[in-house]
Amino acid sequence: MSVTIQRLRRARLGNEALDQAVGQAERAAMVESAEKKLEELFDVLRIDHRNDHNTRGTPRRVAKMFVEEVLRGRYEAPPRITEFDNTHGFDQLIVTGPIDLRSTCAHHLMPIYGQVFVGVLPSAEGKIIGLSKYDRIVDHFAARLQIQEELVRQIGQHIVEATAPRGLAVRISAVHMCKTQRGVRASHRSRMVNCSYYGELAEDQKLKDQFMHECIALERGPAS
Repeated sequence: MSVTIQRLRRARLGNEALDQAVGQAERAAMVESAEKKLEELFDVLRIDHRNDHNTRGTPRRVAKMFVEEVLRGRYEAPPRITEFDNTHGFDQLIVTGPIDLRSTCAHHLMPIYGQVFVGVLPSAEGKIIGLSKYDRIVDHFAARLQIQEELVRQIGQHIVEATAPRGLAVRISAVHMCKTQRGVRASHRSRMVNCSYYGELAEDQKLKDQFMHECIALERGPAS
């Protein structure tokens, strides 16, 4: 049994990272194995992936997409967080967004897309991190099979554990194509919105209201 297959059998939930980052050689082996399984699936579905000019090579393309893009966040370490000294002791709410969200529904393997907003209440004695790191954290946890209720918590818990702010809030507003492209075929205007709060942002309603006010303002964009 290959090392890759052994590690896959020890893998945890689909939206959790593996215990160790997966190297390039292992990823290549995963692509090869997944390609063969996708060829079998196409055969079951009676799709000619050998002679059809449209689907020839599709099993390999899909296998690479899953390993290198859709599930990438499971196989690599979280992004490094660059910290800066909070020289002037800034301790007021910081809100950043909208951060583009692209993920995949764990139930039907359909895209989830939308926006993320992060509110941080830094400690005057602590550190602050570069704004681009929030985008990278969102991208990391979105690149796996997800449900939105768990994704919002994973993003928030990682930031809290990595930066220890006085308070934190994460808000996701997203469209689920498992609802718009199948089943009830809902409008693409139909979104799911949820939030996760930590520390003082979980305890202080005024801070929550301020966070939501800033989210709405950022969502609307600059006035024309």
